[in-house]
Amino acid sequence: MAGVVFEDVTKTYADGTTAVSELNLDVSEGEFVVLVGPSGCGKTTALRMVAGLEDISGGVVRIGERVVNFLPARDRDIAMVFQSYALYPHLSVYDNIAFGLKVKKMPKAEIDRRVQDAARILGLEPFLKRKPRALSGGQRQRVAMGRAIVREPAAFLMDEPLSNLDAKLRVQMRAEVSRLQRDLGTTTIYVTHDQIEAMTMGDRVAVMRKGELQQVDDPQTLYDHPVNLFVGGFIGSPAMNMVEAQVVPANGGLAVDVGQQRLGLDEAALAAHPALRSYEGRQVILGIRPEDLEDVALVPETPADRRLRGLTELREALGSELVVHFTVEGTHPALTEDLKELARDAGEAAGPEAQEGQALLVGKFGARATVEEGKPLEVAVDTRNLHFFDAETSEGIYDGVKSEKGATA
Repeated sequence: MAGVVFEDVTKTYADGTTAVSELNLDVSEGEFVVLVGPSGCGKTTALRMVAGLEDISGGVVRIGERVVNFLPARDRDIAMVFQSYALYPHLSVYDNIAFGLKVKKMPKAEIDRRVQDAARILGLEPFLKRKPRALSGGQRQRVAMGRAIVREPAAFLMDEPLSNLDAKLRVQMRAEVSRLQRDLGTTTIYVTHDQIEAMTMGDRVAVMRKGELQQVDDPQTLYDHPVNLFVGGFIGSPAMNMVEAQVVPANGGLAVDVGQQRLGLDEAALAAHPALRSYEGRQVILGIRPEDLEDVALVPETPADRRLRGLTELREALGSELVVHFTVEGTHPALTEDLKELARDAGEAAGPEAQEGQALLVGKFGARATVEEGKPLEVAVDTRNLHFFDAETSEGIYDGVKSEKGATA
């Protein structure tokens, strides 16, 4: 086992394209760190530089105490698991798992011990004599994992290993990979495009954008305190609602005007965002997570200044909850470059589009909400969990202290 350290690591290709820019990240021994971000953000390139599959243009990569910039991939003591299973179709499961050990001319008894141990850990013992074509997708991925495990490497590098599986199997394999990493205690860097995967698996999650590290933290901190609009918009499903708002004085405190409607901010909200007081009279971007919205009929005690009125456009009943798309008149959605990039990465929205002069919001309501499409609704807003971002810099508004990446902490 060994930690992995990136020190000002940069990758620039011959055509001048910079895929990774001055990446600084310290993955501790035994830690599970997930690199996540949109397509083309540099996460896979960073992983490949650790593996020795990409040359490093600048900076230093360390595995344990060794600088590995110019060390051949075979000498780095790492094991990779790829998106494609890359199994040999003519070999049995046993021989696929053992292949790398045989190439190293390891004694047969040691090979057998390691293969049997890996098969037991992964539940592959009944399938050792089968060929890959006789296995399900999940079983093939376990074989690929077994091939990495038997090497007993200093670190695992995983590049979107679950992306070829169906949705139900991905959920199952997420849990299995997490359990496996905990049991083995091997340092793991895991690359994914799926932020749900990142949040449920990583000890820490590193969010990347255009080759630059935006924020690295434990999943809950990323969710509660995104350093900028990009992280706030990327983390969470459905995505955070982002609208233009103005900070105004109200009853000796502050409120935010959202179009023609006003949301009062209680002491808890102001305590979490003391720097917001310096924005009085100014435009900000207000972030509201769908799970912090609820049908007023389910929480009738909600004060009048903690409510938004809108029109129901679409309701999606999921059994345990109701996802409601609704429009708020006189409100403008935030349209920064950060958010446009996230929208492009996500593709076309599944819900309806908002018309000019209104914003489309998404709420996660209780399953017993009785809202109807095409009808007005009133929505309770948990203002304690609102997020605020500077309209010019896109940085989160918290206590005014700058982080290392330049975001307001």
